[in-house]
Amino acid sequence: MKPITLDGRSLNRAQVAEIAHGAPVSLDPKQMQAVQRAADFLAEQVRRQEPIYGVSTGFGSNADKLLGAHRLREGLPGASKSADSVLEELQHNLIVTHAVCVGEPFAPPVVRAMLAIRINTLMMGHSGIRPSVLEALAAMLNAGVVPVVPQKGSVGASGDLAPLSHLAIVLLGGGEAFYDGERLPGGDALRRAGLAPVKLSHKEGLCLNNGTAQMLATAVLAIERLDELCDTADLAAAMTIDAFAGRLGAFAPYVHALRPHPGQVHVADHLRALLEGTTLSDIAYHLVPRFRQWQPESWAAPEQQALGFDIGWDWVPFSQRHGREKFYQRFRPFRGGKKHQPQDSYSLRCIPQVHGAVRDALEQAKRVIDVELNAVTDNPLLFPGLEGAKEVEDQVVSAGHFHGMPLALVLSYLKASIPVLASISERRLNKLVDPATNDGLPPFLIGNEDGTESGFMIVQYTAAALVNDLATRAHPASVYSIPTSANAEDHVSMGANEGRHVLDMTEDLGHVLALELYTAAQALDYRRDMINAARALARGGDAEALAAKVQGAPQPGHADRAGFLAEVESLRRELAESGEFQPGRAVLAAWSALREAIPFMGRDRAMDGDVATAVRLVREGRLLSAAKAAR
Repeated sequence: MKPITLDGRSLNRAQVAEIAHGAPVSLDPKQMQAVQRAADFLAEQVRRQEPIYGVSTGFGSNADKLLGAHRLREGLPGASKSADSVLEELQHNLIVTHAVCVGEPFAPPVVRAMLAIRINTLMMGHSGIRPSVLEALAAMLNAGVVPVVPQKGSVGASGDLAPLSHLAIVLLGGGEAFYDGERLPGGDALRRAGLAPVKLSHKEGLCLNNGTAQMLATAVLAIERLDELCDTADLAAAMTIDAFAGRLGAFAPYVHALRPHPGQVHVADHLRALLEGTTLSDIAYHLVPRFRQWQPESWAAPEQQALGFDIGWDWVPFSQRHGREKFYQRFRPFRGGKKHQPQDSYSLRCIPQVHGAVRDALEQAKRVIDVELNAVTDNPLLFPGLEGAKEVEDQVVSAGHFHGMPLALVLSYLKASIPVLASISERRLNKLVDPATNDGLPPFLIGNEDGTESGFMIVQYTAAALVNDLATRAHPASVYSIPTSANAEDHVSMGANEGRHVLDMTEDLGHVLALELYTAAQALDYRRDMINAARALARGGDAEALAAKVQGAPQPGHADRAGFLAEVESLRRELAESGEFQPGRAVLAAWSALREAIPFMGRDRAMDGDVATAVRLVREGRLLSAAKAAR
């Protein structure tokens, strides 16, 4: 993979994702001059014995302690005989005492992203770190040494202190790291990679662990996944719309011009593109038959008997049409699987408004993250050569750029949006399996003529459990600050928890969307096959055969019988003259990709493998890729 140059000014989300998944980095030589300038400036201030936070003072609530020239206890028995200066010991101790996270380690892509982000922010030249330390960090990243960083321990101000200390401690030869797939002591991993540990100088411990790299890395990787999942949600919705033979008017461009939220407009456009070419959606009500359970006498022809279902309509008697004459001039008086109503339920009709709002939350997060990727987030900040500066305090400024609240709040917004997207997906799935709401499809999408089959019943249970779990995890961590460092750090962001939650929650969102696609494909098979079975029956030319599928028909000899048969014949002709009914081209392509891996379920079978395959297809983006290729 081509190296990505880090210069502190131009890193973007796509590049972070590339580095996370294995791309090497290089350091911009021109920007390294700025790094050296800041390091030289800091060294001069130390030589002049200027009091600087985190350099010649303690950290946090210890900021009022000025460091002396030597250790007060160095003459006592058993005292440390370290050759390091007090200032160097301060930086070393900062790292080794702050690496106290717990829990399972982050996956290597997250840690690689953290390393890249930390190097990039230090490349800005306002931190005081020496170029040699940045080169050592880059060498560690490029060599594939991945520090073990337990996931829990950051409060998001002063930055991600504890997890970033786990990054830095490996650079010092401590901690643990993964190398060539093996978990090793940090020093051993460095040696195997042909690298040497470093010794920190003025402020360098603070440079390495004082920033927002963990929350930012998890946010970038979560957004990478959510971008794809938003498209997948639209695809799942489109397949469900075709399975319902839904109504497309709610997605018309002139409709959304009246409420032009960007995400809403985008989703409506996307749905129209996915559904382009459909002959199922917007189909006339009377052409859609209702599922009936297969019986031995359901069909006459052997090829029809193999269908595994029966179909039917209800006829609307002449006596029940008063006041509805205009409707029955336009639509034939047969009630089948598509309700005689001009609008679909919210989970179908409001897809642009709901999916679009999630996309707007995602775009807001992108805006904040793009700023943060090329921001300085440590403390204090160095401004060497600042014009008009009279005192060192003008050039060394203690500020709060390490505070993660800008990230934490947009991540809270994203965290709340994930269960929304999952919830509307589960509601569509539930509509597909519920005979009260699935517009004439089989209960639980299975024939079940013998009463022994559950079909897709429990698929909805799993989706419901996932949505509930996502909803309970959506509480914003950013609203609950717990002060630290003896109240010196009395307001923190908890952004690291937000980022970790969002990244974890994307996995379950993908699972819910996979379950909807799996279910929608089964429903689409039934819907298309039922309508095309009616079409094939009509093409046989026997109006009586079609009439046998209609309930409520007047008996022979009844005054309405002749009119009924005439109306059946008009239905027969319309069906016979229709082309084969198909979903939109992009939907069909996604359905075909799914069917290559998961066959239609005509009878109950073990479904665990099917579900695992559906999850894998979504995770790998295969259904989405197939849909995009067909557009």
